[in-house]
Amino acid sequence: MVQKGLRNVIAAETSISLVDGDNGHLIYRGYDARDIALNKSFEEVTYLLWYGHLPTEDEKKEFSISLKINRHLPPYVAQIIRALPNEMEIMNQIQTAIAALGTSKFKWKPSVEQAIRLAAVIPTITAAIYRKINRKEIIQPNMELNHVENYLYMLTGEVPTSTHTRALEAYMILTMEHGMNASTFASRVVSSTESDMVSAVTGAIGAMKGPLHGGAPTGVIDMLNEIKEKDRAETWIRRKLENKEYLMGFGHRIYKTRDPRAEVLSKICKQIGQDDPWLNLANFVEEKAIQLLEEYKPGRKLYTNVEFYAAAVMRAIDMSPKLFTPTFTVSRMVGWTAHVIEQSLDNTIFRPEAKYVGAHY
Repeated sequence: MVQKGLRNVIAAETSISLVDGDNGHLIYRGYDARDIALNKSFEEVTYLLWYGHLPTEDEKKEFSISLKINRHLPPYVAQIIRALPNEMEIMNQIQTAIAALGTSKFKWKPSVEQAIRLAAVIPTITAAIYRKINRKEIIQPNMELNHVENYLYMLTGEVPTSTHTRALEAYMILTMEHGMNASTFASRVVSSTESDMVSAVTGAIGAMKGPLHGGAPTGVIDMLNEIKEKDRAETWIRRKLENKEYLMGFGHRIYKTRDPRAEVLSKICKQIGQDDPWLNLANFVEEKAIQLLEEYKPGRKLYTNVEFYAAAVMRAIDMSPKLFTPTFTVSRMVGWTAHVIEQSLDNTIFRPEAKYVGAHY
């Protein structure tokens, strides 16, 4: 029997994360991702995924320094970024700039040192490309700021508030790793050929760009903007469901309960937007939509996914929709590189079979 898309086919063993869709759990190296997203920093969780344990205070300080000193762009990469046409899609520009890093320093075998370089520099690359596209001066990294603060700073030119930093940090922790998704699988397939880490993550970026995987949650923002007010929500949602249209931000291929990432981001939204009418509307629409989905599609277990509250968080911190997928990419670089390293430790080249259904002459 052909399993199209390799659905439910186990292709590797991993100790990096567990995605338990039936029970709504996301586990990073044994820790509940919901807890660490609320209580740990981006740097600490990155360390956990790469080294297998949370850092001590001394390890955390040393690791943070390593990330900071690897933020810089080589002059030739900065020159490439400036030369790329603004009409080129931002994800393609990011992919090109990352590929340009593939010097002899990234020869097989993959290492944490290589991962540090890529995870540290991709925010710099992304911010530089975004500002260039918008015809703004490119901002150099601020060595006094942590990973997420610095990313926001390079995008806007202003040191972000602690509230905005924490909201984005929680989002980036929750999206840095999610099992054998399409882009992670792509990175492991490339790595399994004993190609270098840069090539592996360049392939992953190509997969992330696809709207079925890393597509920006702009549809959720469009939906909430159309609803506008709480008293319009039920009528709007019923019309969508009666017309058998897809309700953006609800349902997930894996999770049969509420997406645990959405659960955390919902808490964050309530913390940062108690007086924000738009975030209040988002919370109300979530409750009403779940109620009506059960009415129209009983037993389907359609709950809020991360896309719904990712849109809420991004809008709350005034991030451009053009940056949604690139920011997802900045965070997921951590997971990709963790998987590339893990693949190299017990490597077998991926070589599935295909059933021939063509003609015979």
